[in-house]
Amino acid sequence: MQLSLFDQKNLAEISSRDYPGERLIACYNPLMAEQRKRKREELLEATEEKLDKIIREVNRRTKKIMDKATIGQKAGRVINQYKMGKHFDLQIRKGHFSYTRKEESIKREYELDGKYVVRTSEARDKLSADDAVRSYKNLNSVEQLFRTLKGVETLVRPIRHREERRVRAHIFICMLAYYVEWHMRKALAPLLFDDEQLTDNKKTRDPVAPAKPSIEAKQKKSNRKTADGLPIHSFKTLLEELGMYIRNHCTIKQLDTKSDLSINQYTELSAVQKRTFNLLNLRVQ
Repeated sequence: MQLSLFDQKNLAEISSRDYPGERLIACYNPLMAEQRKRKREELLEATEEKLDKIIREVNRRTKKIMDKATIGQKAGRVINQYKMGKHFDLQIRKGHFSYTRKEESIKREYELDGKYVVRTSEARDKLSADDAVRSYKNLNSVEQLFRTLKGVETLVRPIRHREERRVRAHIFICMLAYYVEWHMRKALAPLLFDDEQLTDNKKTRDPVAPAKPSIEAKQKKSNRKTADGLPIHSFKTLLEELGMYIRNHCTIKQLDTKSDLSINQYTELSAVQKRTFNLLNLRVQ
C-alpha cells in the first residue's frame, strides 16, 4: 500500500487476487501511525540501552572471558523483554558481543504504521466501504460484552454445573441479563456518563479517525450533572440508588377482629429514582 492511496480520503477500497470474492478496505490513521512510530523508537532505545550494558560487561571480563552461551542468554532476555529481536542483528562469539539495527526491517514496519485492512464479502450495494469499517469498529461492543459477562456485573463464572443443558441454560441466562442491561443503559443514558449521541454520530462521522465525545458528553463529565440538575451516575451507582427504593410489608393486629390488616408501604421516591422509572416507562406505587 502506498500513502498516495490516502491523498483524498483516509480509506481506499482495493482488490487482490489472493482474496477472490472479497472486498478489501485499506485504512490509514495518521494519529495511530505517529503513536506506533514513537512507541517503536522508545522500545528500540530501551533495548539498545540494555544491550550496551551487556557489551560493557563482556569487555570488562578480561581474565575470565565470557563464553558465547552466557552472552547469548543475556542478550536473549533483553530481546525477549522488548520484543525487538526482528530489528537487531546480534554478533556473538566468545569474549565479544555487538549489535546493529536492521534499518530495512524498521523501515518496512514504519511504512505499515497506522494502516490496516478490513475484509468483507458483502456487496457494495449492501454495505459501503465506510460502513464496513464502522461495523469492524463495533467489535469493541462484543469485547465489552465478554468483559461484562466475566466481571462483577453479570458474573458468568464460576459455573458449578456438570450437565450440558444446565451449562447452556446458565450461559443463556447471563446473556439474557446482559441483553436487559444493554437496553437499560440505552434508556438511562441521560442519567449516565454515556454519550447519548454516540450511536447517531457513528452513522456520519469519519469511520477511520478516533471517535470524539459530543459536547453534551463533555459537559456531563465536567459538571457531573444532567441538564435538569440531577447527579450523573455510573450504571452501578444508579442501581445502588434504585436499591434504596423499598417496600415494607406491614401487618397491623386488630383487637376487635381475629383477622390482621396487611398493607404495603413504599419509601418516597427521590428525584433520581423518579427520573429513572420515567425513562424505563415503569409504573410506581
